Amino acid sequence: MMQQKHTPMNILKKISLVGCFFLAGIGTLTAQHETTPEAKPVDVQEIVFSHLSDAYDWHITTWNGKHISIYLPVIVKHHQGGWEIFSSKRLHEEGHHYNGFYIDENRKGKIYEEGYDDRPWDLSITKDVLQIWINIFILLIIFIPCARWYKKHDITKEAPKGFVGAIETLTMYIHDDVIKSCIGEKHYKPYAPYLLTVFFFLFITNLMGLIPIFPGGANVTGNISITFLLAFITFLLVNIFGSKHYWKEILWPDVPMLIKCPIPLMPVVEIIGIFTKPFALMVRLFANMFGGHTIILSLTCLIFITFGISKEMGTSMTFVSFLMLLFMNCLELLVAFLQAYIFTMLSAIFIGLAHPQHEEN
Repeated sequence: MMQQKHTPMNILKKISLVGCFFLAGIGTLTAQHETTPEAKPVDVQEIVFSHLSDAYDWHITTWNGKHISIYLPVIVKHHQGGWEIFSSKRLHEEGHHYNGFYIDENRKGKIYEEGYDDRPWDLSITKDVLQIWINIFILLIIFIPCARWYKKHDITKEAPKGFVGAIETLTMYIHDDVIKSCIGEKHYKPYAPYLLTVFFFLFITNLMGLIPIFPGGANVTGNISITFLLAFITFLLVNIFGSKHYWKEILWPDVPMLIKCPIPLMPVVEIIGIFTKPFALMVRLFANMFGGHTIILSLTCLIFITFGISKEMGTSMTFVSFLMLLFMNCLELLVAFLQAYIFTMLSAIFIGLAHPQHEEN
């Protein structure tokens, strides 16, 4: 099999391709924010949080002062009964109200009903929800052809190659070196499908979040409600299917009597640990992905801030910011894999702790 030579020309082509990719993202922001001296100062906080927060529409770009967006369906329930289903475009038209509903920008851009301070039932298809559906569709595109290959071939006589072989290598690495080794040979099988699904979902979601233009760019794993749900599922698996030895070590651990009775110090510490473990899972993933996206957007905003000072400074900082953005995005590619790997590994460890190995003796 011929290997591609890493000549200077090939390396330059790859760098140029990556550069064009990230300049597309900068171009999207450029279209949205004026950089002329007469323009208002760049509000970095507003830009960063508007790109990272969830929304009822997916803003693509601004062209000649006109916003180009994908307006998503809003599904809300009136406080007095009755459901409303309408396009979010109605809430962005003049007046920003529709049938008593409005988007309150002062309360995280969520929908409220006039005359009520509490939120209505809201089952709307938001930007993060659409991004999750796109990511699931990508996962189906990846794994359905792989499944068909295994259905048509005898794996005892033929090993997969190319794309299918790469997916098998990654899958078996997570399955054998992470899931099986962390949970144990005896108990890992029921949990392997969930953990493999979590890994690939997080990996694809993290990668899609780095794409600066549609159909990527939504900060799904930087949304704490998403990471909370994933951590909560791990919490349920650990504590519902934990063995009797697991609960014995929590409620009546093998420690000196004085620190578990009459004052149940160790049991209280162990019970607190039940909740701190999934909390750590939730915050670790959220903070790393949210922080990475924030840094990238802040570096992009630096270009517009320096242009507001002078064209010369803005031109020089454009080059510096581009190099820093290139470095940060390459680093985020590594982080995208590491965070999916760490979440899966820690989930496997917590599940393994719920099935102590000494119970086999």
